[in-house]
Amino acid sequence: MRGINAVFLILILLAAQQAAAQQGAQHSENNTAIEMNRQSRGSIPEALLRPNRSETPRYPIDTVIGELGRGEAPEGGYVFANSICEGLLSGEMNHRALSSINSSFRESYLSMIDIINPLSYRIGGGREEADGAISFLVRFIGRDHGITGELYIRLIREIVENAAEEQTERTYWKFDDLLLEEAKNKEIEQKESIYLNDFNPYERFF
Repeated sequence: MRGINAVFLILILLAAQQAAAQQGAQHSENNTAIEMNRQSRGSIPEALLRPNRSETPRYPIDTVIGELGRGEAPEGGYVFANSICEGLLSGEMNHRALSSINSSFRESYLSMIDIINPLSYRIGGGREEADGAISFLVRFIGRDHGITGELYIRLIREIVENAAEEQTERTYWKFDDLLLEEAKNKEIEQKESIYLNDFNPYERFF
């Protein structure tokens, strides 16, 4: 009986030694992989490899119009521009978000976009123009075709006088202009992509 217990104890010790050896080998492999990774990164500072919390947000990229997001535009302008794109995507002439667009222009925009049977839109590249307007690159996407363009909006400031002859300033965003290109199939869109060709998007269109 004691002989059996001794054999059993020896087997347990051998198993423990084998497990320890495997863990040591795995640890060595992990250290080797880490060291190789460090060497492959060369002299790149850790601060660049690990962004700070205060770093500027990185937005998704559209392969046709470039970086999405509000860019340099104010948050309020970006929200307003999105609402216009949503209105145009809806195809509804009387959509509330399109109320600041002249009815004849509104009809023209909707007709152009309706050709591609739009399923979604993308907006990005916001910046302030020299005349004070805010512009955004936009892209309406259908199943087989897309339409790109540039949307301009403007912040309006008005002095309002009430019954007590007290003056207050009223501010609101207003549609300014929309320049749309002709509809193109997705293959042509990719070939003429400002992102792939590294063009300035504002010079690319107009």
